Amino acid sequence: MPNYIAPLRDMHFVLHELLEVEKAFQALPPYKDVDAETINQVLEEAGRFASEVVAPLNQGGDREGCTRNDDGSVRTPTGFAAAYRQYAEAGWPSLACDPAHGGQGLPLTLNTALYEMLNSANQAWAMYPGLSHGAYECLHEHGTPDQQRIYLAKLVSGAWLGTMCLTEPHCGTDLGLIRTKAQAMADGTYTISGTKIFISSGEHDLGENIVHLVLARLPDAPKGTKGISLFVVPKFLPDALGEPGARNAVTCGSIEHKMGIHGNSTCVMNFDSAIGTLVGEPNNGLAAMFIMMNSARLGVGMQGVGLTEIACQNSIRYARDRLQMRSLKGPKAPELAADPIIVHPDVRRMLLTQKAWSEGARAFAYWVAQLIDTELHHPDPAVRKESGAMVELLTPIVKAFITDNAFASTNEGMQVFGGHGYIAEWGMEQFVRDARINMIYEGTNTIQSLDLLGRKVLSDMGARLRKLGKIIKEFIEEEGVRKPMAEFIDPLAELAKTFEKLTMEIGMKAMTNRDEVGAAAVPYLRIAGHLVYAYLFARMAKIALARKGSGDTFYEAKLATARFYFAKLLPETASQIAAVRAGGSSLMSLDAALF
Repeated sequence: MPNYIAPLRDMHFVLHELLEVEKAFQALPPYKDVDAETINQVLEEAGRFASEVVAPLNQGGDREGCTRNDDGSVRTPTGFAAAYRQYAEAGWPSLACDPAHGGQGLPLTLNTALYEMLNSANQAWAMYPGLSHGAYECLHEHGTPDQQRIYLAKLVSGAWLGTMCLTEPHCGTDLGLIRTKAQAMADGTYTISGTKIFISSGEHDLGENIVHLVLARLPDAPKGTKGISLFVVPKFLPDALGEPGARNAVTCGSIEHKMGIHGNSTCVMNFDSAIGTLVGEPNNGLAAMFIMMNSARLGVGMQGVGLTEIACQNSIRYARDRLQMRSLKGPKAPELAADPIIVHPDVRRMLLTQKAWSEGARAFAYWVAQLIDTELHHPDPAVRKESGAMVELLTPIVKAFITDNAFASTNEGMQVFGGHGYIAEWGMEQFVRDARINMIYEGTNTIQSLDLLGRKVLSDMGARLRKLGKIIKEFIEEEGVRKPMAEFIDPLAELAKTFEKLTMEIGMKAMTNRDEVGAAAVPYLRIAGHLVYAYLFARMAKIALARKGSGDTFYEAKLATARFYFAKLLPETASQIAAVRAGGSSLMSLDAALF
């Protein structure tokens, strides 16, 4: 059985030394009193809960899965509901929620660290509260006063949980094709009719009620995405006291049989004239739903961070204990029958790949969470706008780059275990299966790549991208004069220069052939992800260089990981740049009939 220990030392490094969050929070009025002691106490307790309560349920939940009863209700795996009750009773759902609705009012950055730990411990379980927080964010931003009064306190307390209902059998990412219908009633409510598929946490036994946020069309709605409205459709209709009342006409038709995350009930949901209320303006539901969708994209990125971390931890532990052959340079453990496999260069490559992807992802995700806190709460509107533009640019990279690397990392972990990696009891094959979905849902990674290049870069003539470039350029100019930093600054500067030129090249091609955007998008996002990681690893290396003589071996390890990243992982950008410059002709020239 795999073990999980929260990586508190690296979390502290990223939060306190890299991002200097305590100083940053002092500029945000709601968080000005959040100090390092508070942060560390929350992290420590969250790590304990994740490792002692949630992680032991992961393998059993994967084997048992969810069960649909004859009445359409769903039973989650043994222990899931009890663990969730502990989670809610301890106040974890309220951590980063508005105190006006019963929340603790702590930063999203801290909530992001919490979810990293929960996802490492048990991604399938963590999806239940994770989706609920997204529903809270959507209604907090766009809900009517009545909806906020009825739903927010219940979501914040964890008594009620949430879902997002988008996908239908005939359409996935193309939401303009949805057919679910909404009909206005005389009392101001709506009836919702249709079928949604792939609905994570669609039906379960964790809480008193389930709050579905559902996309549907009104009778006179325009075609396409401009004709989509958003509705709140609860499993139980709230009574006069705001408690679960009559059963609504929304049911689980079946549970999807899927490759991984078996402990989460991924459902086909049927709405048969179910009663709902409109969120926001008619035909403008997608804008409101994007609050939850973007939250989900960041959440999926955190699932990637979590799985990368736990796979890395267990790979290192196994490599230290597993004896296999002798070191090529001679015995390293002559008292044993063979050397631990951690002495072998290619095992080191796999372990360091996992370590670099894990530490880079953590720094990246926490940085974006910090930007969101700044966007939401900084007193200066210009700073809020600047931070928001950065969040828009970086969100698709968080989702796609981190989850691509997580799947690669869990596969490397499985390889470290050799034949045992293929055996269920060790847990590695589950991490591989669970990691694979993260590249698909909440918009496939190809969709994220198109979003980045088409919507976030080319659509504004590179304005958002220049903001990122300015941050990186200022760091390069500041550190480029320091000789010890040259091994990090030189490749970062070269990549930044090439990336800027490459973006202009794609933009010129796209003026005459839009297929060039589609052909370039995926490798372009890979290059963008590496640009961000190179910047963050260079910043982390700067700190490690300054403190490596402190006697804390953590900094030696951090520096070694940064050097490995620049030497062995960053060179991927050369092939991706070549792929972008090759254009789309080799993809599009073959007639479809000849495939």
